[in-house]
Amino acid sequence: MNSLQYKDLLINFTTEFVPVWNDKGTRAEKPVTFWRPSTSSDALGGFISLGDVAVAGYHNINQLKIVAVVSEVDRENGTALRAPDDFERVWEHSGPRHRTAVSIWRPIAPEGYVALGLVCGVGNEKPPRNTIRCVREDLTTRAYIDQLIWSDKGSGADRDFSAWGISTPQSLPGEAYLAPGTFTGIEGFAKPTGQSSVHALRLDLTLHAQPLPPLPTVMDPENLTPFHENDGTHVCELPWFTVRDPELIPLEQLQNCPIYRLQRKDQYTLVVTGQNPTLTSKTFSWAVAKGEVDTHSVGLRSLTGVNLVAEWLPRHPLSASARLSPDFTHTGLSAKGWGQTSVLDLIAYVPANQSVGAYLVRSEYKLLRADGSQLGETLSYVNGDNVYFSEFLQSQAAIPALVVREEVAPLTENNLEITPHDFIDDTLLP
Repeated sequence: MNSLQYKDLLINFTTEFVPVWNDKGTRAEKPVTFWRPSTSSDALGGFISLGDVAVAGYHNINQLKIVAVVSEVDRENGTALRAPDDFERVWEHSGPRHRTAVSIWRPIAPEGYVALGLVCGVGNEKPPRNTIRCVREDLTTRAYIDQLIWSDKGSGADRDFSAWGISTPQSLPGEAYLAPGTFTGIEGFAKPTGQSSVHALRLDLTLHAQPLPPLPTVMDPENLTPFHENDGTHVCELPWFTVRDPELIPLEQLQNCPIYRLQRKDQYTLVVTGQNPTLTSKTFSWAVAKGEVDTHSVGLRSLTGVNLVAEWLPRHPLSASARLSPDFTHTGLSAKGWGQTSVLDLIAYVPANQSVGAYLVRSEYKLLRADGSQLGETLSYVNGDNVYFSEFLQSQAAIPALVVREEVAPLTENNLEITPHDFIDDTLLP
């Protein structure tokens, strides 16, 4: 697959591993195998591991587990990665029952860099410094200690040790976070405290946006259409690990659909028109619907994990979190519109012998695989944050008026007059 890029860091994935050590014969209460991610394939030339992997049990994880590996965008002069300055020993398996010696080491990162996992040593020797890479701190985010993977309780080792997973924090809007699949650990059996320094990788959710074109200021009532389309679409790219695909296992997603496209197409929707054929100005007011046209966003979240109103955790083999930009999901002011429809009050002053139409932006969202096939239903959302008014040409043809309430206003001037109170957004109306 093509690598994911965040600033000057490249992120890819491996499904190949080399076994380092397992606890067979130690009589530990639970089994474990430590593996080293392999980047020997041609597709991963130049990539390197962020740490070893601890997996409960003795089964072969090749082609079953997926972990992240990294590389520089600029492999000659890049600064995204650095080898650790040194290692400090966290644990060694020694004691009357030890069959083969093994030790576990914490990388000591250079200043401005962080380590994202622990490394096993063969015997009691330090791992070579080029075994892994540390990542520049601004390319990562602080993470959390996850569930217990293994402890050596019952093994008879001279020193106690426990290995723990790493989970991602809550994502900021427009970002995704990824725990690379490595582990952390401490001497002892108690869960590490909140002060433990663990990190995850970060990514921008790439957004390709098109500006909304201007609405024509004067419309012909004889050629009136309910929609005025935008020629462009907005696309947010979602890495495969942020989407739960019911038809593909994670390995198939990685190989066949590394990027999903959440597509948004906008169009102006004519919601009401008002005609004033009299010699005096009038105040027109309407009540129109805004928000999600249906409840398909709930179904999309249930099917794929993708949430349009908040952060989501896709429940993937890799620990990840993501959150869409509020500009992309119309949630910059309020997220109340998703999953429900509410009422928007519009008010406009229409001069004598003038007609006006009010438009809202209606957006349609589709989640697409790389081959163009769609996941879930198309979502429709009417955005009430902004109202667009257009004057209509006077004509003998009748203009359909959807007036809800009409009041006579004092005569002002011959031009269409829109005041700051032309629309009122009252989401508390039933």
